[in-house]
Amino acid sequence: MMGQLTEKWATDIWEHLRYKWHTGMVAWVIHRVTGIGITVFLGLHIWSISKVYGGEESFRQAMDLFRTPMFKVMEIMLFGAVIYHTMNGLRLIWVDFFGGAKYHKQLFWGFMSAGGAIFIAGAVFMFSHIQW
Repeated sequence: MMGQLTEKWATDIWEHLRYKWHTGMVAWVIHRVTGIGITVFLGLHIWSISKVYGGEESFRQAMDLFRTPMFKVMEIMLFGAVIYHTMNGLRLIWVDFFGGAKYHKQLFWGFMSAGGAIFIAGAVFMFSHIQW
């Protein structure tokens, strides 16, 4: 009897504490993650530009690192992060200022579809310029 009560209590607590992974929650989490990723890129970009002050050889070494296939794939990931962050930001503007809260899920999927099309077109172009 006591074991059943403990199990029910634990199940009830779990149901109240876990996140409800709906469209809005997923959009919120991905928006934060892409924002952090874009910020990390900005730091890397500032670091690489600062290599100019270390002389031509220092800058050339940094640029050679960025020409590797790994960094090219990371560029494509950055492209995807920027597109997602932009499209979700436009969706949020629509929801906040133009009464879109009633149909925010449809707006999410509409903006993500447009962003997906832009990403595919851009990624194909970017992949075609990677020298493996």
